[in-house]
Amino acid sequence: MKTALFFLFIFISIINAQDKDQIIHSLDGAIIYDVCGDKDNLWAASYGNGVYQYSKKKNKWINYSTKNNALPHDFFYCITSNEKYVWAGSSDGLFIFDKRTKRWKKRKFGKGGQLSNWIRSIAYDKHLDAVWIGRFKYLTKLDIKKRRFTDYDLTVEGDDKTNTIKSIKIDADSLVWFGTEAGLHKYKKARRFHDKGAVTFYDNSRSYFNGEGETVSISTLLFEQGNIWIGLDEFVTRQKTDYNVGGLYRFDRGNEWLRFDMDDGFYGNGIADLELIGNQIWAALYQFHPDTKEQFGRGIALIDRKTFEVTMIPESEMPSAVFSIYFDKKYVWLGTSKGIFKIDLTNKLANLK
Repeated sequence: MKTALFFLFIFISIINAQDKDQIIHSLDGAIIYDVCGDKDNLWAASYGNGVYQYSKKKNKWINYSTKNNALPHDFFYCITSNEKYVWAGSSDGLFIFDKRTKRWKKRKFGKGGQLSNWIRSIAYDKHLDAVWIGRFKYLTKLDIKKRRFTDYDLTVEGDDKTNTIKSIKIDADSLVWFGTEAGLHKYKKARRFHDKGAVTFYDNSRSYFNGEGETVSISTLLFEQGNIWIGLDEFVTRQKTDYNVGGLYRFDRGNEWLRFDMDDGFYGNGIADLELIGNQIWAALYQFHPDTKEQFGRGIALIDRKTFEVTMIPESEMPSAVFSIYFDKKYVWLGTSKGIFKIDLTNKLANLK
């Protein structure tokens, strides 16, 4: 609990500090769904304003959108990069930015129809030099060197939602995890994808996720010290009160599933994103309205990894709808419904050491 209170004190002191350079608000008016970074730049995928690039050296934002004819599309959900390229997932296919030529190219997928060009998750795999692309239907791997796209069908027991990709995370050099609307796939990269035993599937049967809810939709994942933190979507109605109950799970890769939700102090059971910062798990929360079927943001929860104490960050200076949390080892970048917030924790953390 003491560590969580320290972080809460840090955050409040930053918000109330006279030195406002410690928390900077940019891109006001833009809805930022995803944030990633590389050595020289920060990249942000927005819903309605295309893609943003932030040059760390020049301290300057650059926009790529239909407004300046840099892109033919403005609605993006996810983004990743390496030293040569940026890959951005949209509701109309994949967009690839060549940093050398400073030009975008578009790739659409034929398998699965138009809806399968809705890309909601994407991850660069440096160990394979490949990009994993999570489509509304089917998973795709891009071999960068060979420029080859390979599609994979993850359907389990005829359930189409096990092939609807929502999240992708690279786990060291040997594993990659794919979260879907009906469970979680673990792939051992040393094997060919469709070999027996190469992929393991976890849903809420056989005591996985403690058997809670009718189904589990995996929104985000995080790895730390042998554990996997798994964020779930919330989707409940008056008629289906137990459909997707949401919550955050810590899975020890064996048999233990610890669940965190509103009973533990969360302001909502939907998990939008997760990030590891110091000894804390930062969780962006939302809540699903059972009548209007709308999602509304519920701020950020801090979970102490040792004591499991939960502390909510005050919302006085932050939008309640946070979609992405990215920590570059110096700054925390929050993608929100009202642009990007950059939080400098370095000085405050140094003072606690």
